[in-house]
Amino acid sequence: MLTCAWLWIYAGTALMLLELIAPGFILCFFGLSAATVGVLRSAFGEAFSPTWQLAAFSVFSILYIVLLRQYLKKVFVGGKVETKTDFDNESVGRIGQVTTAINPPLAGRILLGDAEWTAEADEPIAVGANVRVVAQNNLTMRVEKV
Repeated sequence: MLTCAWLWIYAGTALMLLELIAPGFILCFFGLSAATVGVLRSAFGEAFSPTWQLAAFSVFSILYIVLLRQYLKKVFVGGKVETKTDFDNESVGRIGQVTTAINPPLAGRILLGDAEWTAEADEPIAVGANVRVVAQNNLTMRVEKV
């Protein structure tokens, strides 16, 4: 069972499995080339000499990399997806409740969702009042009374 054709097929399978470990999406095409040479060797037998096998391996490797890599990379790796979510300002527009009074220029605290945040405002806001976040600067929310 260790004919030359099977050795090419085993080598191709090993290279394709190594692709799982090594990044870059290149080894898969060398493995596919080796498997192709193995199939050709089994089809043509002794007429497909070692010189022709190496030449075919080189040609198929180049062809597979040039013709298939870009297409298959998009399929398996995926593309870049743009989202409309602005994670820096995801709190803007949300409603919260004041937990520590805001007395400008001193900051207070608000409960926004299940977290407390430091908050600033242009006017004094008492504890318990509902506020809307109008801007976010790092971990400090700029709020206004609702």
